[in-house]
Amino acid sequence: MNPPQHQIQVEVETAYLEEQSEPAEQRFVFAYTITLRNSGRVPAKLLTRHWIITDANGRIQEVRGEGVVGEHPHLRPGQGFRYSSGAVLETPVGSMQGSYQMLADDGARFDAPIPVFRLAKPGTLH
Repeated sequence: MNPPQHQIQVEVETAYLEEQSEPAEQRFVFAYTITLRNSGRVPAKLLTRHWIITDANGRIQEVRGEGVVGEHPHLRPGQGFRYSSGAVLETPVGSMQGSYQMLADDGARFDAPIPVFRLAKPGTLH
């Protein structure tokens, strides 16, 4: 069975940055590392990103922007790209999800969904 023409897999790892956080000031800092892999059959370039960041109070931040970490990675089939970034929440628990908008070499535009992932300070039950 052939892989789909346009498909980007997204994997996420997260970490709580205690040394940058100030819980008394409702400032909780998290790092996340994203690995993108082109599991389709056509090379594709990442154009933009769209994030939905939700904290435990239900406060939602939407972030849209060009590329990731100043880059527009162009991924051939089987190729991966890894980068790290961060988020600041007012609560010790939250979540992120979103999508990357991609342009394939054959001219097709498609979204690569970023599955919801949790940001949580260790030892925080939710």
